Amino acid sequence: MENKAVPEKINKANTSRLGYLDWTRGLAAAIMLQGHVFHSFTAKEFRDGSPYILSQFVGGMPPAIFLFLTGVTLAFLMHSVERRNLAPLERVTTALRRAGYLFALAFAFRLQMWAFGLPSSKLSDLLRVDILNSMGLAIAVMSIMSVFSTADRIRHCAVLGLTIAAASPLVSALSWNSVPALLKAYLAPDYVTFSFFPWASFLAFGMSAGSILRLAKPEQTERIMQWGALAGFCLVLGGLYTSNLPYSIYSNSEFWLNSPALIFMKTGVILLMLSFGYLWHTYVVKEKWSWLCQIGTTSLLVYWVHTEMVYGRWFWMWKENLSVSQTVIVAVIVILSMVALSTIKTRWNEVKVMLPAPLQRRMQVETD
Repeated sequence: MENKAVPEKINKANTSRLGYLDWTRGLAAAIMLQGHVFHSFTAKEFRDGSPYILSQFVGGMPPAIFLFLTGVTLAFLMHSVERRNLAPLERVTTALRRAGYLFALAFAFRLQMWAFGLPSSKLSDLLRVDILNSMGLAIAVMSIMSVFSTADRIRHCAVLGLTIAAASPLVSALSWNSVPALLKAYLAPDYVTFSFFPWASFLAFGMSAGSILRLAKPEQTERIMQWGALAGFCLVLGGLYTSNLPYSIYSNSEFWLNSPALIFMKTGVILLMLSFGYLWHTYVVKEKWSWLCQIGTTSLLVYWVHTEMVYGRWFWMWKENLSVSQTVIVAVIVILSMVALSTIKTRWNEVKVMLPAPLQRRMQVETD
């Protein structure tokens, strides 16, 4: 009885106050799924057309959204340990444990992809810097933010995000010839990896936003979202204006690689999406089931499984061989299958919650 009541209370609170975060994460997952399907299955002769270009253009947003929302939840964690009056070292250690968890997942993910790709996969694939690696490093670096109060963290993380964004073109301009390739992949901006510069700026901005949300009272959330939408418009317009200026303070900056203007524009889009997600979830979805919220609650599982489905060898006969309409059909099928997988995962968790406590502990031990 006790095991059943506590999760229901937690879920209700999360649905009413924080469900919009899952909705936004789910929207990012849906955008990611269609983008990867188009990237993997669209035939080369259709890749100059507007459907493919649009798919890949919007498909560049999900990594930034995931990092931003990870920063939000990290701020929640830091606020929680602060309220428990833990010592500064314990606070930092708690954040570092989350970073270690993500690094472990990142390696397990690369190991699985490498094993399933044998014999054509390379050992170097195990060290590829993916989004999970980027999250792990960013959290590890920013774990020091946990020693500050939540109110101070709002300002410090915003400044840290600005600093990372502003430094990204400078980091690109450095000579990396004598630096180990793995270290360069983790730090220097690159088109094929998720390096600390500039991607960690989204996590820092998310931590700042998450600190604001954690300090806000429930009745203040809507007003915060209104200000967030306004800030989002300003960031998008300001970034667009700055990127079109005929001069730059940087001697060498690539807009799609390391431009601070692009980072600010993406952050603005995230704030707009978050504000819309709040309105949609609060006044439309409410307590009803939402497929976007569903995949948002299991985004890591969705990311892991779909990557193998889309980029693995399972559907080799369709790789770079489909028309636009056929690719759209495959994208719909992949999204529906991920919704089904996510629902099964959630239902299984609910079944475990209803089981007697001794059986839950036994299952947990067997799983570990």
